[in-house]
Amino acid sequence: MFVAYAIGLVLLVYCALDVMSTPAASVRSLPKAVWVVVLVLLPVLGPLAWLFAGRPRRGATRGAAAPERGAPDDDEDFLRELRRRADEHRRRARDPRDDGKP
Repeated sequence: MFVAYAIGLVLLVYCALDVMSTPAASVRSLPKAVWVVVLVLLPVLGPLAWLFAGRPRRGATRGAAAPERGAPDDDEDFLRELRRRADEHRRRARDPRDDGKP
């Protein structure tokens, strides 16, 4: 009997932390605040409902979607800055007295 209570408590704590850390835009079925109330009022069914009906689906992004970026060598701004820094490094290597200050 104690094991069943312990498993229920662990599941409740896990789901409560999961609800709190999930961005509101990613929560399914009910608003995030309602899920917290469901977890508190239904300590056994609430966590199970969260896992099956409220939690974001696997593979769904959490939070705002990251901007689509390719590899760094496909980014023209990155390459331009890299070339500028390499040229500056070469120039300083040729003339060590030039510290880059006007």
